[in-house]
Amino acid sequence: MHLSCRSIRSSSLVQTPIILLISAMPLLAQGQTDVGIPVTDPLVVAKCGGCHAADEQGNLQRISWARATPEGWQEALKRMIRENDVSLTPPEARAIVKYLSGRHGLAPEESKPVMYYAERRVHDEAGLLNATLLEACAKCHDAARALSWRRTAGGWKQFAETHSRRYRFKPDQDAVAYLGKVAPFYTREWASWSTRTHAPATTGRWLMTAHVQGRGKFHGEMDVEAAGGDEFLTRMRLRSVADGVVVVRTGRSVVYAGTAWRGRSQGISAASAAPDDLSTEAREAMWVAPDASKVEGRWFWGQYEELGFDVTLQRASSDPALLLVDPPSFKAGSNANRIRLIGDRFPAQVTPADVTVGSGMTVRRIISSTPSEIVAEVDVAADALAGKRNVSFRSSTLESAVAIYDRVDYVKVTPESSLATFGNQTYSRGFQQFEAIGYQRGADGRPHTADDLELGPVQVTWSMEVFYEIDANKQDRVGTVSPTGFFTPAAANPGNNYDVWIIATAKTEKGKDGKPLVGKGYLVVTVPTYTFEGRTFVRELDRWIEEGSSAR
Repeated sequence: MHLSCRSIRSSSLVQTPIILLISAMPLLAQGQTDVGIPVTDPLVVAKCGGCHAADEQGNLQRISWARATPEGWQEALKRMIRENDVSLTPPEARAIVKYLSGRHGLAPEESKPVMYYAERRVHDEAGLLNATLLEACAKCHDAARALSWRRTAGGWKQFAETHSRRYRFKPDQDAVAYLGKVAPFYTREWASWSTRTHAPATTGRWLMTAHVQGRGKFHGEMDVEAAGGDEFLTRMRLRSVADGVVVVRTGRSVVYAGTAWRGRSQGISAASAAPDDLSTEAREAMWVAPDASKVEGRWFWGQYEELGFDVTLQRASSDPALLLVDPPSFKAGSNANRIRLIGDRFPAQVTPADVTVGSGMTVRRIISSTPSEIVAEVDVAADALAGKRNVSFRSSTLESAVAIYDRVDYVKVTPESSLATFGNQTYSRGFQQFEAIGYQRGADGRPHTADDLELGPVQVTWSMEVFYEIDANKQDRVGTVSPTGFFTPAAANPGNNYDVWIIATAKTEKGKDGKPLVGKGYLVVTVPTYTFEGRTFVRELDRWIEEGSSAR
């Protein structure tokens, strides 16, 4: 790839004055949609204006009538570099993505429903979207990739025609019409959001909670320091609720338009060769609440972004804050249970009256307390009704923090359906971490329905079974599952796909028949999978755009 030496400092991420959009509302009612968002950044005009002609209002063809998430604009810029030989330095590429993600981005209410795409989560879109859209888009990628954009009706039609020429298929007019309705260029959310100033308000101390599949919950704090403009340096310290292991990470992030947090972080100690090492460098994709009081999202890594943390941040204050409760469930009729309340700024003196645990539960005494943890003893009445309970420390409340149950009815393996991959000379292996969760049937008395009560992780023994495998010794060709539920594909690529059951057998919980409860997860172990773009190239270009690296 040719890179020019030109460097133009991008303008700040002050939002485009929305007066043009507001004034366009009467036109919209009349079916006119010809008012775009002018492009004012000289770098974008210089690099994009050659192909995207400008009009007298400063609108660039197509660009001024489109809005997208940072990932959407990044994908578009990568395509321009690949297919149209756009010449850019790394800082220029990064500046263009930052400008467009801010001035031509999505409101928080628009971006949140599709955050799973940016977070690289496996997400079942069936039943959530129009069947026509799923048929038209989801054959090749998540439908959320399309829904991460906002265009005019004409813009969606033009996009579909261009897409069909590039990939040689007939555009689905029903899908185009649907996109025009559910992802329009003009929305009330965007009109409202764009009238405000969105200087990122993320510096300071944040309280953190996180979940790592197979390792349970973590808690801690993050300090965020300004690094110029919309960029920030981060340092976080997390402690495992289960075993007390501490993870310290540092990172750098960008907050686009005050709502889209994107960054990278890694442990202060070098990561080991273990693929699930929690010090491994991770990409961060998080959503910042409109009032900047909460941040949530995912940090991920791995060949297929299959490993990572689910993270929630809330602003620290001078008041006590309750973050986590452990364990997450108690059995009716059990007494002298220990419950841990994990949080921040707990006072030196704590009494049972300070802790509220919901109906059917009684706080007997406070065993110990520190500024970050209270250990109490609770009794659960024999006639306590099954269900979730709020837990409070004074005015700080966690909703549905603990569950009361009378028996464990079944074990669910998560993820229920998943993928792992063999490696080759180009691609490393893709792994999978499993977790076993206990459930009680809900009020309808039937298991595996929507009202079932989640009780938390269950101690199990892990095993696996290959479908249609007559010779059990051939299982070695597929891989192994560890005592902690971590699946590792075989080192040698057999060139075949395998269907596998990952089996969790409860160590103590038994069914009505007196036998241990068993849960199963469906796993496909396959040859390396990749997009047509070439995953290695895409990853290098991602870093090149995100960090302004001169490596390429």
